[in-house]
Amino acid sequence: SWPWEVHVLKSETLNAYCTGQGKIMFYTGIVEKLALNDEEIAAIMGHEMAHALREHVREQMSQNYAQNMVISVGASALGLGQLGTQVAGKVSEVVISLPFGRSHETEADLMGLELMARAGYNPQASVSVWKKMKAHSKGGEPMEFLSTHPSHENRITDLEKELPKAQELYAQTQKR
Repeated sequence: SWPWEVHVLKSETLNAYCTGQGKIMFYTGIVEKLALNDEEIAAIMGHEMAHALREHVREQMSQNYAQNMVISVGASALGLGQLGTQVAGKVSEVVISLPFGRSHETEADLMGLELMARAGYNPQASVSVWKKMKAHSKGGEPMEFLSTHPSHENRITDLEKELPKAQELYAQTQKR
């Protein structure tokens, strides 16, 4: 029942994001630099819609709040100084926050794949988007364990595993 909104911002940025409750931002850079077609745009839209539907923003905020509270109380109880608290924060980011973010991204990829297929867009386009992203990055992605996002290669692999199910959904839309 959200009033979905898609905003387009003219920018070289290669990104799109969802702030929750159906508010999506799309940068023109991702469309232009990757030369996306409608089905590839639908793959990204499905991904962003999945973030909203799964309420990843709210979940991430709650997780961050709890994590910060535990670090603060724990550091105080253990008598850690400012440096110790900062180190605990960084360790917790790599061990908890980043994997949590990657799981959200994977969930949004797979749910987005289903959404686009049900909407009548060929789910193969989701794989195409990530192949284009991989080619555009020219090996410049950060190491996955230091990122909130899975590697392009892992995203492609995960999406390809789910393609047969999504293709069935897509085929059903073509019969209507």
